[in-house]
Amino acid sequence: MMTFNSHLKEKLKNKRFKKMYEEEKELLDISLKILEARREKNLSQAELANRAHITQQQLSRIENGMNFNIKTLLKLCDALDLSIDFKQRPKLQLSHR
Repeated sequence: MMTFNSHLKEKLKNKRFKKMYEEEKELLDISLKILEARREKNLSQAELANRAHITQQQLSRIENGMNFNIKTLLKLCDALDLSIDFKQRPKLQLSHR
């Protein structure tokens, strides 16, 4: 029987799958950072949403890894006193067909 990790390792050999997986992982990482920052400041979702001028439902979806736009991210960063830092990373090469 194939385990999840062995299945994932096999799927990650596919460059297209790997790229999509890494994009989703980045989104989830951002979501978790927002959640952690909110908790460090002892804010409820409603309090942070109010400070960021978004709905509590939007914040809940973001913290659960759902997609969101840059404007919303900037509002949250401002409300949490966070900055967005861009770093160079290795580029994944995809073959174009």
